[in-house]
Amino acid sequence: MGAQNPPDMNEVGMQATTDSRPIHRVYVDGFFMDKTDVTNAQFAEFVEATGYITVAEKTPRAGDFPGAPPENLVAGGVVFSPPDHAVALNDNFQWWSYARGANWRHPTGPNSSIEGRENYPIVQVAYEDAEAYAKWAHKRLPTEAQWEFAARGGLAGKPFVWGDQFRPNGKWMANTYQGHFPNQDSGNDGFIGLAPVGQYAPNGYGLYDMAGNAWQWTSDWYRPDYYAELARAGGVARNPRGPDTPFDPAEPSEKKKVHRGGSFLCTDQYCSRYMVGTRGKGEVSTGTNHLGFRCVSAAAASPTVTSSEPSK
Repeated sequence: MGAQNPPDMNEVGMQATTDSRPIHRVYVDGFFMDKTDVTNAQFAEFVEATGYITVAEKTPRAGDFPGAPPENLVAGGVVFSPPDHAVALNDNFQWWSYARGANWRHPTGPNSSIEGRENYPIVQVAYEDAEAYAKWAHKRLPTEAQWEFAARGGLAGKPFVWGDQFRPNGKWMANTYQGHFPNQDSGNDGFIGLAPVGQYAPNGYGLYDMAGNAWQWTSDWYRPDYYAELARAGGVARNPRGPDTPFDPAEPSEKKKVHRGGSFLCTDQYCSRYMVGTRGKGEVSTGTNHLGFRCVSAAAASPTVTSSEPSK
């Protein structure tokens, strides 16, 4: 479990993967995992059945944001907003912004819609939203170890879900970013922005989109030193469930969970997190238009909710 830096990493483009080291051995018990990310249609079924309201649809509470001007306490979500020109890559606020009215029904703001996009991954969901869906579906979110085991599809030590080469025989294997990041996505892989689920070949376990398209929540708290902690313990870590508490040195006050898989924004110009052993992170109440989830269970899931495949 884990990853090394890409061999062609440089100081301008790819980000170092220090939090995915050292590579260490892990054992997980058998489980089932959804073949795809949870889709808009599946999440809509959950909302219709329960009346659930997501975090992004609720007005932020003043107590959670001390000092914030009242006019800024408006429901919404974080949205990728590409600039119209090339920019330096040392400030991601140049392409991320808070969009009022953005939520799972309106992923990039009030003028957007999921109509006709029923088979796209659900996005703009906070951690508690994903957890609520999983509970309703009689499932749960995967641990980080389960996620990586499933993503590898039976291949050990490979940099990508599908093997050694990013584009074997010139074939695109995932929805990532081509062109010039962040201002010009050429869509050479067939899609500009998010794609419907299952558009690329599955991995060895029959799982789709375990790299690129949309990041996926896992149940583990994020700490950059967690792998080092497991390595110090020695032996094989059995069914690890992550650290007891979160900590991100870059934002010590924020509680973050681990994201896995990368998204349609991953590129070797900036973020290479489509590599299978690498890690992402996100504050638990924050959704974005490139973050979704999928579920796992100890037994086969009901086919009326979503299909699953065994990973053993």
